Amino acid sequence: MVKNITAEQLADRIDADEQFTLIDTRPEDSFEAWHVRDAENVPYDPDEGLSEDQLNEVNALVDGRPIVAICGKGLTSTPFAFELDEHGHDDVSIVTGGMEAWSKLHEIVPIETSSDDLVVRQVQRRAKGCLGYIVGSKEAEEAVVFDATRQTDQFKIAVQDAGLSITRVFDTHVHADHISGSSALADEISVPYHLGEAASERGVEYEYEPLSDGETIEVGDIEIEAFHTPGHTSEMMNYLVDGEFLLTGDTLFVDSVGRTELQFGDDDASHGAELLYDSLHETILTLPDDTVILPGHLTVTSDGRYENGSPGEPLEARIGDLRDELDFLGLDREAFVERLTEGAPEKPPNYESVIAINTGKETVNDEGEATELELGPNNCAA
Repeated sequence: MVKNITAEQLADRIDADEQFTLIDTRPEDSFEAWHVRDAENVPYDPDEGLSEDQLNEVNALVDGRPIVAICGKGLTSTPFAFELDEHGHDDVSIVTGGMEAWSKLHEIVPIETSSDDLVVRQVQRRAKGCLGYIVGSKEAEEAVVFDATRQTDQFKIAVQDAGLSITRVFDTHVHADHISGSSALADEISVPYHLGEAASERGVEYEYEPLSDGETIEVGDIEIEAFHTPGHTSEMMNYLVDGEFLLTGDTLFVDSVGRTELQFGDDDASHGAELLYDSLHETILTLPDDTVILPGHLTVTSDGRYENGSPGEPLEARIGDLRDELDFLGLDREAFVERLTEGAPEKPPNYESVIAINTGKETVNDEGEATELELGPNNCAA
């Protein structure tokens, strides 16, 4: 019997270590570029059907376990699943919406705080490793949102579940790996949208209220101080929340630092690296060691693994621990610049189009186009 399951149900089965075989029916190149953890690739063409060799391959992979089939949007995994059913596999499920649905999966993770008033939620976009944040005050019943994805309902629901209402929305910077939902979210609920004041140099066409270095925003009695931290981008802002948490955007991650050539280009990446070195050593590393960084991304590999942490668990690190453990932070200026500019990882797919959309210079026409632009994990770390 063929059943349908959601991307959320697939995640639950993976996290529970259920025994099943996940088969991805997309072409090999699409599979190799990005797939769900522990998936097996059996490329399938509905016009050709299952060959005897493919059926034997599936039988060897499955070894009596239930089968879950996934593809890009469900177009090839569905006939594949029904062919398996016809060949005697009686426990086959199809992931509704395929990798497109998987790419939109979010998890809301509470962050422990030292204040009874302060509320912090980390919003994890599981397949891409994007991290957004909700910061609020229980007493004021207000919250602000940082780095919303285009699935804005996820942020609205999380804020509502915390008993709060959104008063402002921020982007730490102009994102290159995913389409931001922050400006749209602010428009939907008629609240201010903020970027750093240096965003004017990038020709951002969305309406926004600029924030300067050192400016403070209040959410009830919670103070949020803005720091200009250029490097990954020229307008990058970090935000110190109540003296306890630093939202670092793509400046500093738990395992790396932000790459610099996505905005500055390969020729000027060294200039971006110099800016980033100064931002790290003159701003971030001057904060107390107990300050907890909350980064804008986590690393998700092309085969769907979290390189640090686990889905649904907080991703955070103390500045003191990173100072001791992250080798990037121990390099001198010259070595740091050389490290960032030589052997940079593959750029995020479609990053130039994504930047153009996030600055308002281009528009995305429909959900399908947006999904295609965003497919794959983020590649914003050096």
